[in-house]
Amino acid sequence: MLEMLHNIVKNFMKGPSTRLYPFAIRKPFADARGNLVGIDEETCIYCGMCQRKCPADAIVVDRATKTWTMNPYKCVVCGVCVEICPKKCMTMGESHRTSTKKMENVVQQKKAVEAPPAPPAQE
Repeated sequence: MLEMLHNIVKNFMKGPSTRLYPFAIRKPFADARGNLVGIDEETCIYCGMCQRKCPADAIVVDRATKTWTMNPYKCVVCGVCVEICPKKCMTMGESHRTSTKKMENVVQQKKAVEAPPAPPAQE
């Protein structure tokens, strides 16, 4: 009985064994695969290699409209898409995604290059 009382007092005196998660967030480990951040639209050639190699079919690349779409809820964070990309325009973040209230896909589209303004007409 005294041994049990000793353990009870010891547990009350020391701090909690767990983190208070929303208030105390652990730093991610070095080289941790947290989530797929996205692509660099300027570097990407929209070849579709990431789409073909993704084991979860979480990536859709449309070459005609220069659109890259990723479903973060299908992604298994394996990193194959980042490794296989020929232009190395995809990046993985170290931190994990936070919880959300609604499901949305990550869509990135190449911005159209604006033509320079025409010179004023000479009279």
